[in-house]
Amino acid sequence: MKKLFIGMFILLSQISFAEDEVKELPPLDPAYMGVHGMVLFAQGSSIYASHMPLYHKPHDVQLLYKLDNNNLAVLQSVRDGDLITIKPEPFNLQRLMREERMAINVDLYAGHFERDGMLVYENIPMVFEKQIYMRTFDDIKPASSKQEYDVVSLQKNIKIYIHRISQAPSFDHIISIDQQAGCLTKFTTSSPVPKESELQYKFLNCGTMKPLYFETKDFVAH
Repeated sequence: MKKLFIGMFILLSQISFAEDEVKELPPLDPAYMGVHGMVLFAQGSSIYASHMPLYHKPHDVQLLYKLDNNNLAVLQSVRDGDLITIKPEPFNLQRLMREERMAINVDLYAGHFERDGMLVYENIPMVFEKQIYMRTFDDIKPASSKQEYDVVSLQKNIKIYIHRISQAPSFDHIISIDQQAGCLTKFTTSSPVPKESELQYKFLNCGTMKPLYFETKDFVAH
């Protein structure tokens, strides 16, 4: 009986401690409230969402999330589309930066939702299940022809290479590789913003490559 009492005391203490940990989170920064456009891509039966960053708040974050999706029509649209983007309802991006699991209503577009994309689904729920990658621009480097990529492992040999965006001019580049050999994560290009074909050439001998996203307009020098 004494052991049971001690065990219950320890369990309740742990629960209380966990609650205290949650309460210690600082308030959400209202500067991260906004409409956070994202690019969707499929890997097998899974869908991933990549935040479309900009240099200023509330968008100065590179973020990749796995979605919890059971809508086969949405999965098929993402698999078949060259570029699928979503326009979520306004929310505070820090919730995803803190790795929350949350449901958000979104409009889904074939093409770029701000550049003549076609609305395919309106106001549908999407569940953001798990953060895969996150990088803020706190350590952003000056523009350079020396490029650097971060690597995220998804499943088996599938790896996602994400360009570390620098100060303007720069670019957002995401590529999926069914990797058979090692890939360089640091290399030099002909200019700070090379053509997509030049970047793809750098990954040519790594394995089966699938370009996911390439954006330069949002990162030009002003």
